[in-house]
Amino acid sequence: MPTATTLNQAATMIENAWGQPIEMLQILAVRRPSDDPLLRSTMHIYAALAITDHSVTAHQNRLHALTRPGYVPAFYELERLTGSAAELRVAHAESHTYLQAIRRVIEARKDAAPADRASAVRLAQAAVARSGHAQIALGRASDPPPPSTVVGPSAPAAGPHR
Repeated sequence: MPTATTLNQAATMIENAWGQPIEMLQILAVRRPSDDPLLRSTMHIYAALAITDHSVTAHQNRLHALTRPGYVPAFYELERLTGSAAELRVAHAESHTYLQAIRRVIEARKDAAPADRASAVRLAQAAVARSGHAQIALGRASDPPPPSTVVGPSAPAAGPHR
């Protein structure tokens, strides 16, 4: 049974976090980037991981060809062999770094979700409270005002004043 590559691991983590297939998420990240900036960041990291994963595969294939059973590499191939081994190690390290970055973005998304929900609930409660005050104020304004009483000196009587 073949082992899962870092690209497969990343795809599984992303699909589990967003609950959709990776192909759909890639389309969403391109078409509506402002809807979910964490998804867009994750998809950028995933694209870089895909390139690195292909590099890992190429270096592995080269090493397998140079070290296949019954084959003795020529002297001039030894540098190619050690170079491919070093490049494979670097590509593996990059792959693991990208995978770790995807994990961190997913963790940040999970950590931010409750705060977003709580702030959304507070905003909704504030909106309901304001709308309740607005209805009370509007209700009072529609009632006719009570008759006013005049307070102060009475008007002078008709006639000349001296």
